[in-house]
Amino acid sequence: MPEAAVLIDPVPAMDSEAEVVHSVGIDMVHRTRPEDAFPRNWVRLAHDRFSVAAVLPHDHPFFAPVSGDLHDPLLVAEAMRQAAMLSFHAGYGVPLGYHFLMADLDYVCHQEHLGVGGVPTELDVEVFCSDLKWRGGLPVQGRVGWAVYRGGELAATGTGATRFTNPKVYRRMRGDAPAEGISIPEVAPVSAARAGRSRAEDVVLSETGRDDLWELRVDTRHPTLFQRPNDHVPGMLLLEAARQAACLAAGPGGVVPVEASTRFHRYAEFGSPCWIGAVVVPGTAEDTVTVRVTGHQDDERVFSTVLSGPRADG
Repeated sequence: MPEAAVLIDPVPAMDSEAEVVHSVGIDMVHRTRPEDAFPRNWVRLAHDRFSVAAVLPHDHPFFAPVSGDLHDPLLVAEAMRQAAMLSFHAGYGVPLGYHFLMADLDYVCHQEHLGVGGVPTELDVEVFCSDLKWRGGLPVQGRVGWAVYRGGELAATGTGATRFTNPKVYRRMRGDAPAEGISIPEVAPVSAARAGRSRAEDVVLSETGRDDLWELRVDTRHPTLFQRPNDHVPGMLLLEAARQAACLAAGPGGVVPVEASTRFHRYAEFGSPCWIGAVVVPGTAEDTVTVRVTGHQDDERVFSTVLSGPRADG
């Protein structure tokens, strides 16, 4: 399973490089709605080590509690991702407007520390940056590690790799892709309950007539999945598609993806069908479901992920 399963050393006492606590603007985590921005403040613990205070909502309409009363693992992963963007913007001076291109994302959540309880949850997200490469005084790529604490207990870990690109270089790289894609689905979604969702508007897959293959359903009107104009399908939507495909493949009860290992191979473009396939991996523990999910578009692999966890009704 993912490298994220390896525990990260506890945070040492703040050293002489530590700075004062700073507040967070939602633009620093690439969100436009305050309810979708989870970091609240940050402090530098060392040159490449940050502590980000974040709050997980108990009543988010999209990242709703799962399996009774547990925080959605994808909400935790999104909080980690936002903490990393904040650290690079605020800690290293990566300008707002730069594009963050994530190549991989692994995480492991510990459910015993992710109960909701009807109130917002305060987290301490430690961000560890490494393997940084620089150009013109700014980092252009690097690796990130996360350790998420709740009340001093380790609630999740993760690792990822990302690159940073200024807007001009990004537009050259994207070529003829329009700066803003618009997509309104014309076909019905799969059953929300079977896909592990409670609302049809949050379902991102449509039937194909096969039990192991679905078409990605992209709706740019979705307020959480599409925060601002985008020239490609966001990674958050692909992770949600993987979760929903895993639930469909797993059958009744679906799966709560407490562990995931994801690789992003290319952009998912607007205007061309993206096919999401899923297969249950045999031979896993009796109380765990593991599903391998892949996305393909125009005969090329877009992403691949392995999700693992208990059934939602387990």
